[in-house]
Amino acid sequence: MREFQKSVIEHYLQAYNSFDVAGMLKDLHDEVEFEHISGGQISMAIRGKKAFKEQAQAATAYFKERSQEVIAWHFDGDLVLVDIDYRGVLAIDFPNGMRAGETLRLKGQSVFSFLGDQVIKIQDKS
Repeated sequence: MREFQKSVIEHYLQAYNSFDVAGMLKDLHDEVEFEHISGGQISMAIRGKKAFKEQAQAATAYFKERSQEVIAWHFDGDLVLVDIDYRGVLAIDFPNGMRAGETLRLKGQSVFSFLGDQVIKIQDKS
């Protein structure tokens, strides 16, 4: 099961890094939940594949380049925790004062929850 889960997540991250929204959706459950947690607070919550797709498509306009690189894997049954190094070159000015062309770098963790052979929840923490 670990190899299957790892394969699904690697495919998702490859699709994310190449702005391939259809590829990102491939292994997501129709009722997928997504949460982004920053500083211990939920800054974004999405439910459903359609809403996820809309957000993922919108987010492609925010960056010229983006990359999530896996640093470590942690497996616990239906949960997979992935330590991530994130790098993105902004395509637009951000409300926090970062400007187009600047590079955003973050370290974080993504938690993927599986229901059978599909991802039912993704929680990104930074």
